[in-house]
Amino acid sequence: MRLKRASDWRQLFIVAVYLTLLAAMVLVPWCRNVGFLVAACTFSFYVQTVTHNVQHAPLFESKALNRGFRFVLSFCGLFPVSSVVPSHNLVHHHFDDDGQPDWASPTHARFSWNLLNLLHFPNIIGPITFAAINRWASVKGRADYRRGSAQESVFAFGLTGLLLAWDFWTVLFFVLVPQLWGARWFLRVNLIQHDGCDVSSEFNHSRNFSGRLINWLSVNAGYHTAHHNRPGLHWTELAASHAVEVAPKMHPELMQPSLLVYLARTYLFRVARPAMYSSAAAPVEARSELFDGQAAGEGS
Repeated sequence: MRLKRASDWRQLFIVAVYLTLLAAMVLVPWCRNVGFLVAACTFSFYVQTVTHNVQHAPLFESKALNRGFRFVLSFCGLFPVSSVVPSHNLVHHHFDDDGQPDWASPTHARFSWNLLNLLHFPNIIGPITFAAINRWASVKGRADYRRGSAQESVFAFGLTGLLLAWDFWTVLFFVLVPQLWGARWFLRVNLIQHDGCDVSSEFNHSRNFSGRLINWLSVNAGYHTAHHNRPGLHWTELAASHAVEVAPKMHPELMQPSLLVYLARTYLFRVARPAMYSSAAAPVEARSELFDGQAAGEGS
């Protein structure tokens, strides 16, 4: 069970914590409480950042282990994780600059009250995305994808169904809810990280978050501009890439020190959507200092 990179133990740790929380709530009645449920939902979201990462860079040297890990991740989020390849790697990473629409574009959400955009974003782009994936998968020559996706679906839904048959109400609340929570917030990230950004810009197309805790648990998913610009970079290299290649050229408002503060300010304490940030409004020195200060110790 050899990892390609030793640092990827962190991704295995995140998945292990999530599955341990689910198992504890199913098997130990004392653990069936709000605290454990909140923790499981939180780690369900972080597992989705692992799901995203392994579609860019598999964890193991063994192809069989990578395949098995995708089955596990499919159960974690209750969807076939192979679907991330067409929806994210092949479509979202191009935005619409290849002439094809981004299935997860923030423009699909059009409520005037911005909180509704956040709440309903999965309901809006979920059907669009999966319909488009099915069209993509139907093209001749993609039988391997269809087979793999079907196997992941059978495993994820089959195992969840067996658990529901064994203890319906416990699994409904303490397994199914975390599964759906993480998967739906995985879709909302597209809105959070790109709404109000200029997808035609080389450096202002994504919103970033520099909090140390959020980046530790999400394996540096906060450095989203660097990831979009260089998707082949391993997650351990994103912070350095951001500091050197992105921060000096990016609008300073697109580096936020705290995800939770940003969510509250953007979706709870205001009605309108964030303004478009399409040009650099501060000198290079000021932007560099801003990044340095934010990365030095703000929380998640």
